[in-house]
Amino acid sequence: MDSLSQVVLGGAVGYAVLGSQVGRKAVIWGAILGTVPDLDVFLPYGGSVEAFTYHRSFSHSFLVHILMSPLIVWLILKIHKNTQQYRTRWFWLVFLTLTTHAILDSFTVYGTQLLWPLTEYPFGVSNLFIIDPLYTLPLLVGFVFTLLPKVTPRTASRANSLGLWLSSLYVVWSLGAKVLIDDKIETALSAKQIKTGAYMSTPAPFNTLLWRAVAMTDEGYYEIYASIFDDANQVDIAPFQSNTGLLKPIQDEWGVQRLQWFTHGLYGIKQVDDAVVLSDLRMGTECRYVFNFEIGRVGPEGVVAGDFNQKSQRPDFAGLGSIWQRIWDPSIRLSPFANEC
Repeated sequence: MDSLSQVVLGGAVGYAVLGSQVGRKAVIWGAILGTVPDLDVFLPYGGSVEAFTYHRSFSHSFLVHILMSPLIVWLILKIHKNTQQYRTRWFWLVFLTLTTHAILDSFTVYGTQLLWPLTEYPFGVSNLFIIDPLYTLPLLVGFVFTLLPKVTPRTASRANSLGLWLSSLYVVWSLGAKVLIDDKIETALSAKQIKTGAYMSTPAPFNTLLWRAVAMTDEGYYEIYASIFDDANQVDIAPFQSNTGLLKPIQDEWGVQRLQWFTHGLYGIKQVDDAVVLSDLRMGTECRYVFNFEIGRVGPEGVVAGDFNQKSQRPDFAGLGSIWQRIWDPSIRLSPFANEC
């Protein structure tokens, strides 16, 4: 999730665990620790594929969190020596702040290695978009209440607890919406006699009412949009080609195999000039995918391995108004035709 969500979640968890004993110190430490796991983005991994696939690994692992928590508590108690009697609560503040960060990240589509090093499997439930104001706002309000000087501890505690409850209920709602959407899309694909392999669904930007899905086929993939208000016959399904034949000469390259694994098979291949580009289809809108890698070059002797540099582009959010309209109106088309990409 975005940094603001992680900060206010960390602060909320910190205050819930230790706020009644140490006051705002719990909020501040919770907010700080809520950002710590994402500092792994500053590590020199050695390459674009490594940085992409090792992010959210050891720093988001429950096993690392439980091992590092005592050390962090020791450092905190060196600063706040008059809180030694709350050593156990400090441990739970640190551990829960770190683990709730990782759990929240696992609700997005990217992939979070919660059990590293036992397994590098990137868990991604994909029931929340990376930025969702309806999740963050209740936590933010509670966070502000805990820091206001004229608010009583009792009021601050109630506001903080309410924020945690509301945000948690929103997560539960998103999981239910995902089940509903997946069932609706499955019905729509079956009605069109479309057989698919790898599949994922994730909310469209900033909401959980409209969802985007990708379903892979032998020839390419389908990009799908479905609102919770749609009937199955109103689901928007658009086919796209993927030139996977370009992979054959370089299929044994570590970078290719690593990207295939990390994306759970949800990737597209295309040739751009003389470059072979692999796109992570899980993150992006309307043919603009956030993560693209130059995995090969097409030359006189065929395809050879590329430099695997990342060719990032941000999604075009200029059409956010259309996303809002599509929630209510299934006649609005969000997926472009294949020849428009």
